[in-house]
Amino acid sequence: MLFNSYVFILLFLPLVLIGYYALGKSGDCRRTTGFLLLAGLCFAGYQSIYSLAVLLVSILVNFWFLKWLEKRQSKAVLALGIAFNLGLLFVFKYLDFFIENLNLLLEALLPAGVQFPLGAQLSSLSLILPLGISFYTFGQIAVLADCYSKKNYEKYTLCEYACYVSFFPKLIQGPIAFHNEIIPGLRDKNALKINYDNLCRGIYAFALGLGKKVLLADTLAKTVNIGYNNVGALNSWDAILVMVCYSLQIYFDFSGYCDMAYGIGYLLNRKLPVNFNSPYKAESISDFWDRWHMTLTRFFTRYLYIPLGGSRKGKIRTLVNIMIVFLLSGLWHGANWTFILWGAFHGILKVFERVVRVENWKLPGLLKRFITFVIVTFAWSIFRADSLSQLLQLWDRLFHGGFGRLYSPFIEGFADLVEVSVLRRIGIAGLLGGNQWILLSAFVVVLVLACFFMKNTQEKAENLKLTKWKMAVTIILMIWGIMSLAEISEFIYSNF
Repeated sequence: MLFNSYVFILLFLPLVLIGYYALGKSGDCRRTTGFLLLAGLCFAGYQSIYSLAVLLVSILVNFWFLKWLEKRQSKAVLALGIAFNLGLLFVFKYLDFFIENLNLLLEALLPAGVQFPLGAQLSSLSLILPLGISFYTFGQIAVLADCYSKKNYEKYTLCEYACYVSFFPKLIQGPIAFHNEIIPGLRDKNALKINYDNLCRGIYAFALGLGKKVLLADTLAKTVNIGYNNVGALNSWDAILVMVCYSLQIYFDFSGYCDMAYGIGYLLNRKLPVNFNSPYKAESISDFWDRWHMTLTRFFTRYLYIPLGGSRKGKIRTLVNIMIVFLLSGLWHGANWTFILWGAFHGILKVFERVVRVENWKLPGLLKRFITFVIVTFAWSIFRADSLSQLLQLWDRLFHGGFGRLYSPFIEGFADLVEVSVLRRIGIAGLLGGNQWILLSAFVVVLVLACFFMKNTQEKAENLKLTKWKMAVTIILMIWGIMSLAEISEFIYSNF
């Protein structure tokens, strides 16, 4: 079930809110916790019983490890628990990638002229990736680590723990909220009462997120998909447009999801950790990672970088630790060499910034912001490519494609949008004559500027003062977004 779907917006979410606050009148937190657990399991099971079964197995086994750790503070038990979680993630997410590359390696090791024996290759399993497994696996590893270290941990009931893991606003693609950010709220009786300020914040944030996803990210996706499906036909201008459009697509796609999750949290009187803080305002790669997918960065810092020694064991060891974190961060995003290369690229940039102390460079802030955006956008081309060969072809078109007219399918695809058709009907688009590319270019430039200068939704929701103008914007975006749900698309990060 996706946040940007009719069944979620018009059925699931209203029923959850009605049920939650109806049960909340009793003042019994156990009832509302059980209800939210049921809602989370239904949310997971809507995609498939298979995803629900994997989630339940993961919850029960991890809870068993927790109880074991509570009785016996043992490194061996912690290691077994972490191994179970990583093993489960490996089987469903990386096993086919491992088999594919092992077959290629074995084939490459054969003497020249010798063919691979028939039937000797390992067969891939083609397992479907269970909903949210990358996110709830890391969350549960964090619980085990905290239980072992006795930091920020207290004993939880199975219902509380299961509700934390399956809490539906964060289940699909984060944030990777820690147990002590969710479970104490389940015990708070004040959270059972309707808070109209929070309801307003929640609806406002959800509407903005829906608009970002449906009206912006999905519109940009059409240009991106055309470009990546026809890389050989692109010139240099086209390649630049495709790269910038994908940079904006993933920005508004992930930002839209985070806004919607943040809004749902407010609707339930819960404040989820901030996961997205205007990353294209970053003035360095380090600053970018302090703003993009913040809870993933936080997880790797707390449970990998610091245990590896962080910056406490000398300069060389620090740089090695940084590269390890970024390589694993790239691999976490998906089982493809492009993701590993993308992680390595960011790791090298982070190491470079640390070595040359880029924070001491005397450059205007806006220039540093622009340079960071260009570098990050170039890196996203690695992330988006289906394969290394497609990536190299795109880079070839970028540097050797020449500068001519924009690829006509870009303009035609943009002109097919309902909103552009309206402009055409009232005569505005007609004024451009044969220069329809101006509309697409202006759309992209405006979005880049918005990323550079506009406040993020969390700031707006936190300090919300409801005015007639903001009410009108919220209503219009909600209606416009719902009316644009004819082609429901997945969030990019839901695939990770």
